[in-house]
Amino acid sequence: MPFYTDHVYPYLVSWLGDPKPIRAVRRRIMPMAEGMVLEIGAGSGANFAYYDPARVSKLYALEPNPGMVQLAERTLRQTDLRAEFLGLPGERIPLTDGTVDTVVSTFTLCTIAGVEAAIQGIRRVLRPGGRFIFFELTRSTDPAVRHWQHRWESLAQRLFAGLSLTRDIPRLLTDCGFEIEQLDVAYLTSFPKAWACSCWGTAIA
Repeated sequence: MPFYTDHVYPYLVSWLGDPKPIRAVRRRIMPMAEGMVLEIGAGSGANFAYYDPARVSKLYALEPNPGMVQLAERTLRQTDLRAEFLGLPGERIPLTDGTVDTVVSTFTLCTIAGVEAAIQGIRRVLRPGGRFIFFELTRSTDPAVRHWQHRWESLAQRLFAGLSLTRDIPRLLTDCGFEIEQLDVAYLTSFPKAWACSCWGTAIA
């Protein structure tokens, strides 16, 4: 469905995906990014306003959806960031090993199909001691909520380009060799809990 994915979906995500509680988390975690930064799944650029330009020497914004890139370019013009857009999917990061200081992912690991490959790619491009900042939908620890996450899973994947409500993101990170430094989990936004269980924090390889 190229028309939906390239034209309708970017505006749907931009409209629904940044309510006040989510903006509050972005405001807390994005200023931690420093040096050479890679954001995978940059989307419409919702994070751009929260980076500190004095701490970010360059931003690589990886986003394969051309409709999203158009929105992100508009957002970028309202900032002082020096950025370069990369067009390949998050599973195939087009940077050499150990080239970035910080990798950022918001609502991307819960969407891309090859999530393990993407996490390994993040480890590959991070320099030793580099930090991964993540903010994702994740599997709930509440059995009742998990039941509804599984019920809604197929609809979520159709509407939001493969979005999974049932991935255990913290476990995926540790299974792929990351050590989680900070982790918060909460139900955000006024959506039903099955659509709102989120985790955010930092991790190092």
